[in-house]
Amino acid sequence: MTEKRTTVRTADGMEWELMPDHIKLYHREIVSAEEADSLGVRASSVLWEKIGVGGAVLPHYHNVAEIIHITVGKVRLLCNGEWKSYKAGDTFHVPAGVVHSVANDDTAPTEQISIFLPVEDGAPGNRFFETTKVPVPLERQ
Repeated sequence: MTEKRTTVRTADGMEWELMPDHIKLYHREIVSAEEADSLGVRASSVLWEKIGVGGAVLPHYHNVAEIIHITVGKVRLLCNGEWKSYKAGDTFHVPAGVVHSVANDDTAPTEQISIFLPVEDGAPGNRFFETTKVPVPLERQ
């Protein structure tokens, strides 16, 4: 049996990769489909994305649902056929098959976390998670 262990991926150890089908869009993969499988969860990918000034994720749609959380800057979102402005802290829930786009609307690069989740007919219902506390001394620094 494989031991379950927490893994850490530091920002310094992750390279920004250009996504050539879009404009000034870079990403770092936080969780791949294979890593999600090893965790026993259903996810296609979790990306940390950066959009350069004047850049955009061009209009598109997926066969998966996407949750986009803006972490840095101001963006414009193509949402239900209209462009609207949003800022860091805002989150978008995009169903599978829905056309969407995110464009940098700032004077510096913007950043977002995008979570891609499979859509499955007959999937079991979701529920809030359970937490169990354990007695471990907290290390003080």
